[in-house]
Amino acid sequence: MLKEILKERDLLPILKMNDGSVVTVENWRERRAEMLDDLQKYSYGYTPDCLGEGTGEVIFEDKIAYAGKVTEQHINITFNTPNGPFTFYSELYIPNGVEKPPVFLNHAFRRAPDRYLPIEEITDQGFALFIMVYTDVVNDNLGGDFSDGMGKMFGVTHPRQDKSEWGKIGMWSYAASRALDYLLTRDDIDATHTAVVGHSRLGKTALWTAAQDERFWCAISNDSGYGGAATSKHGTGEKIDDFLKWGSWDWFCENFKDYQGKEDDKPYDQAYVIAAIAPRLVCVGSAVEDDGADPVSEFLTTLHASSAWELLGEKGLITPDKMPEVNDHLTEGNVGYHLRAHRHFFSREDWNHYIKFLKSKL
Repeated sequence: MLKEILKERDLLPILKMNDGSVVTVENWRERRAEMLDDLQKYSYGYTPDCLGEGTGEVIFEDKIAYAGKVTEQHINITFNTPNGPFTFYSELYIPNGVEKPPVFLNHAFRRAPDRYLPIEEITDQGFALFIMVYTDVVNDNLGGDFSDGMGKMFGVTHPRQDKSEWGKIGMWSYAASRALDYLLTRDDIDATHTAVVGHSRLGKTALWTAAQDERFWCAISNDSGYGGAATSKHGTGEKIDDFLKWGSWDWFCENFKDYQGKEDDKPYDQAYVIAAIAPRLVCVGSAVEDDGADPVSEFLTTLHASSAWELLGEKGLITPDKMPEVNDHLTEGNVGYHLRAHRHFFSREDWNHYIKFLKSKL
């Protein structure tokens, strides 16, 4: 059944080089580079070379937060840019009494406390939580405003000088990698087991972060939709028209606009961003009433990308031969997926699914 559904979607192949030759274990790195290049050229824009690792400065600490169970730190992350050093604020929550806990690096919408961030539940289950608010890196004012943060420091203008110059998703991702530079220097957490996680536009960002930076152990995409986990080919969710209408096209490069009304003809597919993470861990969450994010397409993209894991001798998405139903949780392979009830939201239910998935892989 699922093979027939994928065949009808006619998704671009993962295991075929751009010249038509077959992908093998030996040339997988070349294929991965091709997919990343296509994603940069047509979707997210090209990420500039790193100008130096990020560093961190703890500016506040409470060792008895959350009833004494958690050490809370506020940290300034700093890294070099073409126009000097840039600093953004972050927060780190470490469960006391847990030796070197694994880490969630959360691309967040707001600082704590926040309805998307059940900090106590996460730390109670043995995970550290690093929070970076995306607008502390560059604004999300829409319509091409690159006048502050990393947009300003990297000299991005509107209109952008090159149609493949990076957009805001790329900037948010770059900052996460500089935060990981710092986290990897700490001996009180296990930053080698860092899962980058985000919801909606920040789910898109989490996937792009891990696709580029192989130091991330896992990528978690919650309701990320178009430009994230959902293929746009024959999809039923958001289209480029929607991004142009709302001004959110500046999350991407200018080339992104060229396929307005031609989503089925794009020379790249969102399965590329998931496959580029192989053989590491990926977990995708969908909500059945989230029509804009197109949960059917999120599942099919995840399934299609799993061929990369199979090539590399790992298990991708392991699923019965049927479309998922509400409350299905597929966690056996290195690629996980769940479908929950209700709408577009980052719920405690989602967090608990991701925690369960990661605990099974530790």
